[in-house]
Amino acid sequence: MPSPIIRTVLGDVAPEALGATNYHEHLFQVTPLLPGDELDSETASAREAALLRDSGFAAMIDATPFGLGRRPEAVARISAATGLTIVATTGRHREAHYAACDPTRERGVAELSAGFVADIAEGMPADDAAEAPRVARSPAGNPVRAGVLKGGIDYWKISAFERATLDALAIAHAATGAAVMIHLEFCTAAHEVLDLLGAAGVRAERVVLAHADRSPDAGLHGELAARGAYLGYDGVARQRTRSDAELLDLTEQLVSAGYGDRVLLGGDVARSSRFVAYGGMPGMAYLGERYLPRLRRTVGDAAVRRMLVDNAAALLALTHEQG
Repeated sequence: MPSPIIRTVLGDVAPEALGATNYHEHLFQVTPLLPGDELDSETASAREAALLRDSGFAAMIDATPFGLGRRPEAVARISAATGLTIVATTGRHREAHYAACDPTRERGVAELSAGFVADIAEGMPADDAAEAPRVARSPAGNPVRAGVLKGGIDYWKISAFERATLDALAIAHAATGAAVMIHLEFCTAAHEVLDLLGAAGVRAERVVLAHADRSPDAGLHGELAARGAYLGYDGVARQRTRSDAELLDLTEQLVSAGYGDRVLLGGDVARSSRFVAYGGMPGMAYLGERYLPRLRRTVGDAAVRRMLVDNAAALLALTHEQG
């Protein structure tokens, strides 16, 4: 069996080289769900990435999947300029993010999975909208490849569009070994997603349930962690939904129950109005500068390091032969 690697936008690295990782951010994102809140400036996004780095992070997952304004070459340039290790994403988000006329709606499972596999094994398109796109290239001239798969579902609903994505993700996972991130709405249908993916051959240990903390139900989270799934805690600085105090308490409960090895931490700032570099707040640095000190006081340095370093490296490690 080949040694595990993590596929970044600048090439493959050993898992032990990853460092403290923000498991969920977006450097670029354009979606009809967030008009006027686009992340579309390379200059501003690069400044925000530097703020994340300076707040104590060595790496991040750029969680923008196919068709939502991801810019692989710009992400690679930002990685090279800031020294921040970045893992890019392929896949397809929940249906609501795609306009009725979006061409991705016409794609079946076979075409979707082939595209996801190509993004990981060969390189992502420089422009998702191009009819005959060239492969994105890093500043060194190498293909910019994705390292994680992503899908999403709606609130207590998995549409035919989203089910096709899940099926395609399972095929791409089998071909590449890449982990699967699933966007959940308030942690609804989490068990159902794990059941569907599991039936298709994706072990729960290779799945991260994004935004699980939007429903701070420690009992539910314990059930999901006991199945082996990673819990994506990325709701800091969203007091209108859940306070940081609630998230600290939730995390302490999971750690106390022995599930600290199933928690991943991120910010998912995701909007220009929330990026300092675009003129908003609180910015990517909030997680490292404001939240993590409180979390360390709550659960201890070792538990936080496990979430930021060990868990992220385990999730992102690929063991298949990769091009």
